[in-house]
Amino acid sequence: MEWIKAAHVIAVISWMAGMLYLPRLFVYHAVTEIGSDKSETFKVMERRLLRGIMNPAMIATWLFGLWMVFLGVVDWSQGWPWVKAAMVIALSGCHGVLSSHRKAFAEDRNVKPQKYFRIINEVPTVLLIIIVIAVIAKPF
Repeated sequence: MEWIKAAHVIAVISWMAGMLYLPRLFVYHAVTEIGSDKSETFKVMERRLLRGIMNPAMIATWLFGLWMVFLGVVDWSQGWPWVKAAMVIALSGCHGVLSSHRKAFAEDRNVKPQKYFRIINEVPTVLLIIIVIAVIAKPF
């Protein structure tokens, strides 16, 4: 069981690293001239980050987390697992939104301003804080 927990935590850390970095890349990409060398470099960085780190880490996070659920580690009579589950689903939705933005940048059709990406960059952080408090402090 401890190995599964360790793998889950490693996957979560990897996923969150990407979730925090990709929107930051979008902040800078949004003000870069379409077709420029910088823009093309951002496209490569964003694609590699999403496909090489974030997608596999998200899948591993879900697999190891569900594995623990099926092994009975989680007491669903308490409130914290429900909060965590809702926040992980929200984080997965955020991942999907970032994926769609990456595709828009790749196709040179981004219409969102830099400020939008500065704001959306905070969403994964808020979700992470709620998840960690729910799991560690178990306030509900």
